[in-house]
Amino acid sequence: MTSSSTEQPIDPDIAIIDTHHHLYDRPNPMVKKVMRRERFLIDDYTDFVADGHNLVATVVMESQTMYRAEGPEELRAVGQTEFFNGQAAMGASGLYRGVRVAAGIVGSVDLRHPNAAAALEAHLDAAPRRFKGVRQEALWDEDPTILAGVFDHGPGMYLEPDFRRGFTHLSRLGLNFDAFVLAPQLPDIVDLAKNFPSTPIVLNHLGHPVGIGRHAGRMEEERPQWEADMKAIADCENVTVKMGGLGSFLSGSATFMADPPADSATLAAEWRPYVETAIELFGADRTMFESNLPTDGSGAFGNVVNAYQRLTAQCSQAEREAIFAGTAARVYRLDDVLPHT
Repeated sequence: MTSSSTEQPIDPDIAIIDTHHHLYDRPNPMVKKVMRRERFLIDDYTDFVADGHNLVATVVMESQTMYRAEGPEELRAVGQTEFFNGQAAMGASGLYRGVRVAAGIVGSVDLRHPNAAAALEAHLDAAPRRFKGVRQEALWDEDPTILAGVFDHGPGMYLEPDFRRGFTHLSRLGLNFDAFVLAPQLPDIVDLAKNFPSTPIVLNHLGHPVGIGRHAGRMEEERPQWEADMKAIADCENVTVKMGGLGSFLSGSATFMADPPADSATLAAEWRPYVETAIELFGADRTMFESNLPTDGSGAFGNVVNAYQRLTAQCSQAEREAIFAGTAARVYRLDDVLPHT
């Protein structure tokens, strides 16, 4: 529920599409460890974001939940898409604070599997109006303590021939790819985007700078390399970036799970070097807002949104409308969530 520490919205009127949050119940050990909750369903989400901002719709992200208990291994994650589609139907009722939760669905398919094409088609069949693409995490760092075996996928997944064989089917089916790597892996995104220029790629979490393990205390030192890699990615016109995700444990920030939570001015000051650089490189029409709930540990949703509203204060009204909703509606093909003008 909204807490007394939640700030009043800086701009309560601008439409917002949250392009990245999770929904789940009965989590596996990894999800439970990273997201710190036993469940996060539509009512939990809409209660958390009830702060006066004009949140109109969301894109739900694969959450390793509700996989089918039986059937071919490559099709079990279709159960998650069916679950998301049910949550979306609840959101479409208007009974959950009027938010179209899960208007877009990003599911889970192992693109390395020989039957990846059939799996993608099964997800589309399960949610033909809402299924927009897949995310396959590829997190890795040479310091094994950073991921601690939680979701360490080894180096170079996006460069593997088996992965790229499956990746070819996305464009044919009109689907996006959400990419999740750590900042030192960003050259892999450049290579992927250049080799598949017709496939829309959405880079999660501003390319996720890291501030723990071997990177602890070195974020400022490592930022120029992050910026150079982000510029190379921005030169690939098929890539869009999500503005958010810096509030996870991987950032090593003092504001993560702070008590009391940080205010929006503090968050904005911490995130400014990354957010302003990303907007400058990608432009408003290739940048979109994400909350990354409940993984994000920055505190109240209202404070987080206000932080990004502070960071975009120098943008024009049209640019801010794109960053907070318009870009998401276009990239994820959410044709009916914004009023037509």
